[in-house]
Amino acid sequence: MSGASAPRRTRSRVGPGSSHRAAPLDVDALLDDPATEIIVCCGSGGVGKTTTAAALALRAAERGRRVVVLTIDPARRLAQSMGIAALDNTPRPVAGVDPGAGGSLDAMMLDMKRTFDEVVLSQASPEKAEQILANPFYVALSSSFAGTQEYMAMEKLGQLYREHVTGEEGGEDSATYDLIVVDTPPSRSALDFLDAPERLSSFLDGRFVRLMLAPARGPAKLLTAGFSVVTNALMKILGAQFLKDLQTFVAALDTVFGGFRQRAQQTYSLLQADGTAFLVVAAPEPDALREAAYFVERLSEDSMPLAGLVVNRASPDPESPLSADEAMAGAERLRADDPESLTAGLLRLHADRARLVAREGALRERFATAHPQVATAVVAALSGDVHDLDGLRQIGTLLAGGE
Repeated sequence: MSGASAPRRTRSRVGPGSSHRAAPLDVDALLDDPATEIIVCCGSGGVGKTTTAAALALRAAERGRRVVVLTIDPARRLAQSMGIAALDNTPRPVAGVDPGAGGSLDAMMLDMKRTFDEVVLSQASPEKAEQILANPFYVALSSSFAGTQEYMAMEKLGQLYREHVTGEEGGEDSATYDLIVVDTPPSRSALDFLDAPERLSSFLDGRFVRLMLAPARGPAKLLTAGFSVVTNALMKILGAQFLKDLQTFVAALDTVFGGFRQRAQQTYSLLQADGTAFLVVAAPEPDALREAAYFVERLSEDSMPLAGLVVNRASPDPESPLSADEAMAGAERLRADDPESLTAGLLRLHADRARLVAREGALRERFATAHPQVATAVVAALSGDVHDLDGLRQIGTLLAGGE
């Protein structure tokens, strides 16, 4: 990690069982700490995870950090909120960021196919790369194969860190960022990228791959009668060209993607380092907080540094000191005298809001009881959608505990 002299902050790596109550999440301290180089936002779908990642990136940039935000979410909301017509695999500057503190902000969206192509071009000779890129099996895998997105997310995160944070692959002058904010896919698949190195290794070391590689890995005398029977059967079913394309592709995986497998494992280690901070994003709803508990426990199992929990779109506390029961009692008395009483209707609305706030508070309390060392930030719901930088700034202020 860069900045060896910067202070390191110990993040939570434990699950349930601590006797301490959860503390408020100090977002600004996290963003301002030069030792924080990667922030990973994970959570289930529909909880405002993309908006949270964008708001954190913007706030960090306007507090002096040089930030790039990478979204792996297929939705295009991030580009819209940052005033960028379209995001792709190239970091693009976000206009309108206040430069007063000396920071900057770029944004990008993972292009799975292009990232895969970059791996091929970097690992193979031009002739070999051209052969691989034209292979029909490669085209299918790099475009839509299950799990490829997570593999490429690991690769792109590693590329960004090596090339633009540490400058390892381009010299010190190429260290253009000091903070990467990652927005992950929705639902539990958001943690699939943690399994990418192992899953890729399992595939490359599998029996079928070894079978397809047999002709390339040994002399002709090692081709047993059993292997000939298998290949002859496959050739009759699939066709000679199909089998040849498959063998070429598998051989390319073995020779070209060994380097990617190693780099993916390095990125996994990077995610476990103290310079990385995971933020679990949730909504104040039973299912979302149940998913958040899953994320917290999984991160703990994998020794990933957890910075805290963000609870989005919480109902604001009613300004009136009246409890829900008191408001309902008052509404009933007024309605007895005047069934059309406007004040009675307002009291009923207040009672409904107070009950909702109490229910959400009870859900957060239950989560805190089970995970007492997970620092928490609660973000009140806004009256409208976030669609520009001003909206993201407002979210950032709320994340940092402001009004």
